[in-house]
Formats: sequence, structure tokens, C-alpha cells
Amino acid sequence: MNIIIVGPAYPYRGGIADTNESFARSLKTDGHDVTIVTFRLQYPSFLFPGKTQYSEADPPQDLKIYRWINTVMPTNWFAVASKINKLKPNLVIIRYWIPFLAPCLGTITRNIKTRTLKVAMCDNIIPHEKRAGDNTLTKYFVNSFDGFITLSRTVKDELKKFTTKPISFFPHPINDNLGKKLSREKALKYLGLDPDFTYLLFFGMVRKYKGLDLMLQAISDPRLRHRKLRLIVAGEFYDDPLIYDKMIDDNNIKDKVIIRNEFIPVEDIPYYFSGADLLTQTYHTASQSGVTQIAYHFDLPVLVTNVGALSEFIPHMKVGYVAEKDPVNIAEYIVDFMNNNRKIMFRENVKVEKLKYTWKAFSEELIKLSEKL
Repeated sequence: MNIIIVGPAYPYRGGIADTNESFARSLKTDGHDVTIVTFRLQYPSFLFPGKTQYSEADPPQDLKIYRWINTVMPTNWFAVASKINKLKPNLVIIRYWIPFLAPCLGTITRNIKTRTLKVAMCDNIIPHEKRAGDNTLTKYFVNSFDGFITLSRTVKDELKKFTTKPISFFPHPINDNLGKKLSREKALKYLGLDPDFTYLLFFGMVRKYKGLDLMLQAISDPRLRHRKLRLIVAGEFYDDPLIYDKMIDDNNIKDKVIIRNEFIPVEDIPYYFSGADLLTQTYHTASQSGVTQIAYHFDLPVLVTNVGALSEFIPHMKVGYVAEKDPVNIAEYIVDFMNNNRKIMFRENVKVEKLKYTWKAFSEELIKLSEKL
């Protein structure tokens, strides 16, 4: 098939861009002709809370990537649809994760020729940080498509409120650009950390819904205060860091928290995930998270809160923990992890569990959906 993926890709950085590129490679391996159409302008700078939207890495040489889309220029949307039509695709897959993009991506989709099959790949339907008009924008986007594929059952259930068209679910696969697992000693040496401590990892951009506040409260629990334990917070703060600095000071845990307030490039990911003992995802709200699959790639056990779809991917007491959204309960599981040496058992189970999350299986599910449509 001639397939076009519309969404973030190089030179944009981050999990969705990495995922689109891994997806394109998987489809290419199966013999399809694949093009990625990405943004010339994704977010205006005043709407983007981070330091930069762009990668410093070299461009991928094995992918066709066209930077065509300006999300705030309606005339551009019609021009992009015209360019896509000239490529004569059999299938267009459009990535959706935030209502801000609905007018742009919905309009492009509406102007792609009817003989082309149009499928939305949905990370989120209900946004984590809700705003007035979200449902109206999402309806506009959803009504443009022939079918949908979601990365969690939770998002599939949310999508059913907006459409009766076919929906397939397949869990978020593990990306192909994450590098090799390293020895714990080598990873911690690179990070400048003492191997005598147990390290919890809180990874990715810091926003309110991701629940860093719950983790800071959990590690201030009296049962953990005198343990050789550190929390690594590795990711760029999209919230005001002073909010968390105050929590750290108020709870007297400055010696237990290591903050790396910066975007972590792909080449450094193996060091953080090979050096850590437990990934902690203490979200307040969630759909799914690609960070969970990064942990699986490195055989790292995971603690999640029982919100959204996070628990779908973490069999409790097998590869990690599903905790309540409660610092006391989170702390209980961290104590259990340390007291009962769960790490070895969890790691062995992760090695089996992660076999479900391949891009080949995901690509095959997408092709089945397209054949059904």
C-alpha cells in the first residue's frame, strides 16, 4: 500500500515523533511505501511551554518526511490536502492527541479524496488538561474519518462517545530507537550517581497531571525517610519548578531528590532506564504512556497509579505495582519493593510481558482494520 502518516516527526522531538518514525519503519519492513507529513509550524512559540520543540539529532536517512503543515494558517490546510492527494495514497493515518490540532487536521482530512481510506490513530480523546470547546473540536476531528485505532482500551471507550465507526485497539508498541540496555554500574557512573542507593525514576515532561507531587509526598513517608533511596526526576518542567522546590523543602527531602530539569535526548535514555531500579508513574489522570514501553524495553519494573489506562499494561505484583492515587499506598509498595527484593522477579516477568508490544503486530492490526473498512 501507499501509506501516509500525518503527525510529528523529525525535526520535532518527543515520544509521538519517535513513535511515528518507528511506525513508519515497521510498515516499510512489511513492504509498504510510507511517507510522513509533519509540521512546518506545530505550536506557536507562545503556546509551547518548553524550551524548544526541535531535536538536535541528525535527520533520519531511511524515512521520507515532508514538512508541510502550518497549524494556524487555514489556507495551508487546503494546500496540504492537495499535496497529499497528488501522492495518491491508499491509506492516510492521522495522529491525534490534543484538541488544538482538530481544526487543522480535521480540515486536511475532509479535503483528502474520498477514495483514500482515512484512519485516526488516537493517543487521547479527552485531554488531560481540559479547556472550553474541547468536545466541539474533537467532534469536528472525529467526523472526518472512516475508522480509528487507539493505544488503550480507555481511549477506545472515550471515542465511542463521539462515533459509531469502527475502532480497533492495540497497545502502544515499544519504539525502535531506544538503544541497548547497559549494566547498572555503567549507567550510574555516567549519571554520576552512587550505586549503593536504590533509584526511583520519574521520567518525561513534568506537568500537573503527571503527579510528581504524589511521588514527593510518598518518598517523605517515615518508612522511607532513612532508607538509601533516591528519586530521579528526569525531564523538562512545563510547570513552575518552584512549586516542586517548595514541596521538597517543606517535606525536608532535598537529599532524596535528584532533579534534571531538561529534555532527555534519546541517546541518554539507556543510562536513566538502565540505572534506575523502578519507574514511577504516579499520574492524576492518564490515557496511556509511551514511557511505560520504554521501561519494558530496558526490563525495568514499573509502579503506576490506578488511573486511565496505565493499569492495563502493568500486571499488579508481576511486573510492578498498581497503586491507588494516594502517597501512603505508593510508599507501601516502594517499601515492599525494597524489603522483598522484588526487582529480580519483576525484571524476569517484564522480559516476557514486553513481547506483546511490537510494531510488527501493531502494523498488522492496522492493515486488518483497513481491510475491514
